[in-house]
Amino acid sequence: MSASCVCHVSLGSTVAAGNAINVPMMTPPRFLYNRSGEWSDGTVPILATTAAGFTYIAFLMVLALCHIALGQQLNLHWLHKIGVTAALLTTIIGVISINQTWGHEWDVIPISLQATGPFLHIGALAAVTALSWIVARQVVHAEKTKFQVVVMLLYFSVLLGLYLVPLYINSPCIMDPNTLKPRPNVIGHQGAPMLAPENTLWSFQRALQMNATGLEADVAISVDGVPFLMHDHTLQRTTDVKKIFPDRQMDDASFFNWTDLQQLNAGQWFLKDDPFWTVNTLSPREKDLIANQSVCSLEQLLKLASYHNSTVVFRLRRPPLEHPRYHSWINDTLQAVQRSGVPQSLVMWTPDEHRAQVRQLAPALIQTSVDKLSPESLEKSGISRLLLRYNQASTQEIRNFTHSNISLTLYTVNEPWLYSVLWCSEVSSVSSEAPQILKKVPYPIWLMRLDEYYLMWISADIISFAVVIGIFIFQKYRMSGMYSYSPEQIMLSAAVRRSSRDINIMKEKLIFSGQPQ
Repeated sequence: MSASCVCHVSLGSTVAAGNAINVPMMTPPRFLYNRSGEWSDGTVPILATTAAGFTYIAFLMVLALCHIALGQQLNLHWLHKIGVTAALLTTIIGVISINQTWGHEWDVIPISLQATGPFLHIGALAAVTALSWIVARQVVHAEKTKFQVVVMLLYFSVLLGLYLVPLYINSPCIMDPNTLKPRPNVIGHQGAPMLAPENTLWSFQRALQMNATGLEADVAISVDGVPFLMHDHTLQRTTDVKKIFPDRQMDDASFFNWTDLQQLNAGQWFLKDDPFWTVNTLSPREKDLIANQSVCSLEQLLKLASYHNSTVVFRLRRPPLEHPRYHSWINDTLQAVQRSGVPQSLVMWTPDEHRAQVRQLAPALIQTSVDKLSPESLEKSGISRLLLRYNQASTQEIRNFTHSNISLTLYTVNEPWLYSVLWCSEVSSVSSEAPQILKKVPYPIWLMRLDEYYLMWISADIISFAVVIGIFIFQKYRMSGMYSYSPEQIMLSAAVRRSSRDINIMKEKLIFSGQPQ
């Protein structure tokens, strides 16, 4: 991404250093904008169509099960055949499209199973237990013993598998509530970008209002050496550069000087595009504040953090090779930290190169790595913090880091269920674009003791097994009752009932005819 060089680091002279680690942390709307240039998600209609197709197929399956349960023959209309084929095709297209756009998010599925596994197991067990009614009916009606054996083996294999699935369910929220660690700190990633334009002073103030204990930003260096906050390489998305500097709208943001940057408005785009559909929830005063936001410097952010005693972590992006500050970017950044007056113990330093020199010049900075290393390697390098994506550390790894006194921050965590799972995993802090949502999570969504989970698991299995056996016995008894009568016996019984009825009618006529008039 950028070239590297080796040099001496000094606050009083021009400095050169290695690459800055720039790990993009994109929200979905921003990611889509950068790919298409529009604030829209082309996968939404595909997802909607796929969901409709799944619903349609599920409806047909339920209808088919009802027919089987009633002993009726299945006869799928040709229109339904076309519908099923179309649903399957849209599903395949949907999966391919989603994989191309959100392929990096598939890892959320196994993590979500940690939050929902115990409850999905109960639901699947209930569904398969209910299916025993149809299976038992098919078995007792079958004339071939081989078919009966195959169906029974398949069904009870699935059932046994479900009975044993909890052995492989490993949720961190199955734990003793008394051992639950304190609530993880929430760091406002780019402030509170759902409530205010990202990387602006008002966005960070909103994050602090939502009880964020830290602030995270993306930092670039202007052509005159001023570190400023900007995620993208250009100013097109989050400023009015098209209006103020139309000929420079596609230029790298770092090739603007600070005077030019201060002329840009960094808030009106948020009110116009409404990327998170939250503008209608803002008060008139908030809209006025947003409309007047400008590009924020790193020094302004550090002063705000110092005033609120909040931690700051920033991603430092090295300017291009032809940039006049290509060799002094580390020095420019350290000078901004020094001028702000922020306590160094509140600043998390992420670039990995030349840590030794930076540590000599600013020894109190919190040395932070964005590369996943072992606790031993981190300790050897004098690194006390680790910043990783939420899917880069397992529950056991999170606990290993915690027990090794390595403070781990995971990004980007916006959902309460994910925050709850990470809380149970003993993570120390998370970086979030939705501190206003996580503020409403004072406790994990669910916690369950291990003995309570065992009781639920064993009870569900016993009840399921008893119901299944009862259904099979009932279906067998029901069929044996039907087989005990031959067609001739049924006809004879009907004739006897009819003769008895005729005799009763004749008796009534004789009785009434003998009565005096």
